[in-house]
Parts: sequence; structure tokens; C-alpha cells
Amino acid sequence: MNRKVMLLPAGKLPLNILARMIKAYTSLDERVKVGAAIGEDAAAVDMGEKYLLLKTDPITFIAEDIGTYTVRINANDIATMGGKPLWLLTSILLPEKHTTNELVEEIFRQLSFACKEIGVSLCGGHTEITPGIDRVIVVGAMIGEVKKDRLITTSGAKTGDDILLTKAIAVEGTSVIARRKGKDLEAVFGSGFVQECKDFIERPGISILKDAEIAGRYADVHSMHDPTEGGLATGLFEVASAADVGLIVEEKCIPVFPECQTLCSRYGLDPLGLIASGSLLITVNPRDTEKVLKALNNNGIPATKIGNILPKEHGLKIKRRGETLDLPVFDRDEITKILG
Repeated sequence: MNRKVMLLPAGKLPLNILARMIKAYTSLDERVKVGAAIGEDAAAVDMGEKYLLLKTDPITFIAEDIGTYTVRINANDIATMGGKPLWLLTSILLPEKHTTNELVEEIFRQLSFACKEIGVSLCGGHTEITPGIDRVIVVGAMIGEVKKDRLITTSGAKTGDDILLTKAIAVEGTSVIARRKGKDLEAVFGSGFVQECKDFIERPGISILKDAEIAGRYADVHSMHDPTEGGLATGLFEVASAADVGLIVEEKCIPVFPECQTLCSRYGLDPLGLIASGSLLITVNPRDTEKVLKALNNNGIPATKIGNILPKEHGLKIKRRGETLDLPVFDRDEITKILG
């Protein structure tokens, strides 16, 4: 009998397929402390006194400011492990017939500036003009370090933990929609609003390095996770999957940027499933919650308690308008609905 071929949609590989691939094909040696797993943001390799943290992530949704996005998105996942990003390699794929000297120099300028901002060395990679693509794609490989007693993993979330969220949702999604749909939006909301949304990359910013550093400084944080493609809902699913727990969040406690809500309403998108880099999920013992929230807010980073970690048998739930429902599942990021 012929095996049925299934055509997969754009976006992250469906998590059930990814989990099967990881189980079947990845391997670890004795020095790998954290390897490939749903929800874990980076690998950790034993280097003696420290763990070497290894992360790779592509930037595919946008071309404008792609160098800046590459550095910050990859650095975020080193920070969620409690570490410091130190070295970056990039693979830069440039579209045939659309690549100029000026474009190449602008990408390298952005990469260099963003690396210098956070003390990262841009130390290698590969650059080519690639047939078959219509826009720039940059794949970053970030390497960092963390002291062994400071390593934080997504799987560290514990039953009884409070779930905290920094900033609001969805920083990256708001910026990407404005950049990809600018002309349409300007006709309805004006150029000032659109520029404000584009600038979310800087204000409030897609970096969570400061968020993670402050949280780790003021409490024994059990886990941190960067909700990216698939939005907050997928980020929560990944925390639960990694830690083998359940959870519940309250919709009314989840802060959504007004600009994000406006854009989502315009295009019929759910903010819970919109790419959400720029926010940080933190799980922490309830005795430390107020201390962490106060420290973050005092340092100019809004933070909110949005729920709790529960035993696995409770499943993944959301309180919505007086009802307790299953947390919505997004097979692909909401933003893919409007990107052609």
C-alpha cells in the first residue's frame, strides 16, 4: 500500500511531527546536558566549569532590519537559559536578480551594530546569492555560556509555579504586520500609527536579555521561555511539554498591546497565536512572584502574573469569560494567514 503524502503548511513544523523526528533521529553524547526537545530554547554542552549554549534560528518573515532581528532573536534564546550570548555565525541567503552591493552592506552593518550593542562577536558564517528565493533569508547560530549552577531550562517548570509574562503580546507580530502590510494600513490608520507599529522592534523591543537577567537576579527562577512562532499559546504548550505538566492561564490577565489588538482585528487574527518574540515567559515559586514582578517593573519592564503550573492531568486550560476551556492550539502562526 502506498504511503499517503501529506503537504505541510508554511511555518514551524507541526509539533507532533517534530517530536517524532527528534525521538527517531537525534542523538546525544555524555557531554550534552540539554539536547533537542520540544520547548527547550538552546542546547547545553558541558565544557568543564561552564555549559556552552548553542542556538540557531532563521529570520524568514521580514527583510527590513533583518540583521537586527537575527541577532536579537538568537540572543534571546541564550538568555532564557540563564546565559550570556557571546559569538554569532550567520548564513545569509540573498535573492537572485535582487541583490545589490548596498543591500549586502546594509545587512552586515545591521548585524555588526546589533552584535556590538550586546557584546557579541560576529565571527563567521556563509553568504551567497541563492536561486529560487525571492527575499533575503538570514540564519543565525548564536553561542553563549552559562555557569553550571545558573543554567535554566524550560523543563524546569514545577507544579505550583506562578506563570509570569513580561511586556505584552505580541511585540514581533505587531512589527512584522506593519512592515508587510504598511500601505494597506496607512490608508486606514495613517502613517504615524504604522510607523509606531514598525518601531516595536525597538520600543518596547524584541530583546528579552534585560528581562531574563533581572528575573534571574532576584529569584530562583524555575524556567524561562521565549514565545516566538505560534505565539503565546504555543509558548505555553512548549513549556508544558518540556516540563511534563499542565497549566491554566486567565485571558483577562494576559496583556495585549492595543496596537496589536487593532492589527489583529483588522485581519481577523488571534493575538494568542501571533509570533511573540519580545515577551518572556517565567515560572517561579509563588513566594518569589511579587519580588520578581516588582524588580521587573522597577526597571521599566512591565510584568504580569497570567496563570499557574498544574499537574499534568489537568491539561492546558484558559479561563475565558467565566468558563474554563482548553487552551487554543495553533498549527501555524496566525501571521501566515496574511503573508503571501
